[in-house]
Amino acid sequence: MRNIGPDEMKQLLAAPIFRQIGQTADELGVECYVVGGYVRDLFLERPSQDIDCVVVGSGIEVAEALGRKLGREAHISVFRNFGTAQVKYHHTEIEFVGARRESYSHDSRKPIVEDGTLEDDLDRRDFTINALAVCLNYARFGELVDRFGGLLDLEEGIIATPLDPDITFSDDPLRMMRCIRFATQLNFRIEDETQEALSRNAERIKIISQERIVEELNKIILSPVPSLGFIELSRCGLLALILPELAAMEGVEVRNGRAHKDNFYHTLEVLDNVARTDNGQLWLRWAALLHDIGKPRSKKWENGVGWTFHNHNYIGQKMVSPLFRRMKLPLDERLEYVKKLVGLHMRPIVIADEEVTDSAVRRLLFEAGEDIDDLMILCEADITSKNQQRKQQFLDNFQMVRQKLVDLQARDNYRTWTNPITGEEIMQTFGIPPCREVGLLKQAIKDAIWDSRIPNDHDAARTFMLETAQQMGLHEVEK
Repeated sequence: MRNIGPDEMKQLLAAPIFRQIGQTADELGVECYVVGGYVRDLFLERPSQDIDCVVVGSGIEVAEALGRKLGREAHISVFRNFGTAQVKYHHTEIEFVGARRESYSHDSRKPIVEDGTLEDDLDRRDFTINALAVCLNYARFGELVDRFGGLLDLEEGIIATPLDPDITFSDDPLRMMRCIRFATQLNFRIEDETQEALSRNAERIKIISQERIVEELNKIILSPVPSLGFIELSRCGLLALILPELAAMEGVEVRNGRAHKDNFYHTLEVLDNVARTDNGQLWLRWAALLHDIGKPRSKKWENGVGWTFHNHNYIGQKMVSPLFRRMKLPLDERLEYVKKLVGLHMRPIVIADEEVTDSAVRRLLFEAGEDIDDLMILCEADITSKNQQRKQQFLDNFQMVRQKLVDLQARDNYRTWTNPITGEEIMQTFGIPPCREVGLLKQAIKDAIWDSRIPNDHDAARTFMLETAQQMGLHEVEK
């Protein structure tokens, strides 16, 4: 974090827009401050194009006057119901709002809003690091207002609320998600009293819409080390309320001296592994987060074997759709993508644990299709064995699988493979209606091609179909 003095603060606000805002406020006889995330990010050296300004007076009036000053290149949007206005100028967005104080009822996060002072406005901020303000008026330009020691918290890497955290979280429970989100994104520690208040107020999250919860959850998932956020969500009890399927994975059961691994912490390790390699692909990270959710339902103790999780990938795949519907996640191709990766995530590992055959890799290519590269990222991330020799063996075999994928794609293009014989052709050839035999023949042709017993072309497939059909008692209809 940078240690910014008054002179350097003026230099950081050297862009002409800040002086223009201050001049506009002076002309209207009101105080104006840049606040919140923009100020925080100046100290953290994180670039931002979004500027929030608080006016002790009418924010809309300042925005409209600034728009006139900036001319045709400025675009103004006014939201009178909320008392806010936005000015877009070149690549910068400036949000103006009048200083206000808020009060809440117990069953809603929508506050009763009244005009207030700058102090009132900073009091209502969620965290001390977001309660910093810098004056833009000419006489005090660049002066920092820090009522709650936010600068010290930035230096020490602490997330804390300006006022009583129980009131802060009870008034607006979404702030609990934001608390964990900021701690995760910035790799900060949640202050002890704030942490305890998270646990006390966790149940209040139930009044928040799923859409708002998911918005914060996605930001946690997209953080550099997302496991930090999920550990905090679990620690305070929010995870069991938001994602009970994930919370159910936590813990270890021991029988006859044998324990299975903690599948919750294994999942977080996989998620972090993916986060290091996926360049911010949200839905691949969701697949990593959910890839083992079928394990609690499939867990079984087998004498002589130990703990098993047979078919957990298919069970998990079926759990994805209800989870997406409950959480108001998109029910489109993104859902199908996550389902596919959850269902297939064991396949490359099984191949890598056995002889890497052309047939097995062809099948994998066909079923994964365009998502084969993402599936391979997920599956390599899933290798978290503490046995370094076994882990290295898997990784070496994965390189063989990857090379075969490259070779087969170049030779056969199985990524977009379709059966050369259609169901319609089978029915016309043998004069049969849709029935079980049609599916059996299509499957037999597919298996023969993938096992390299026949070439991947129509004539060879038709000859094979006629021979196989004859063994099934089907005969070609004369034309």
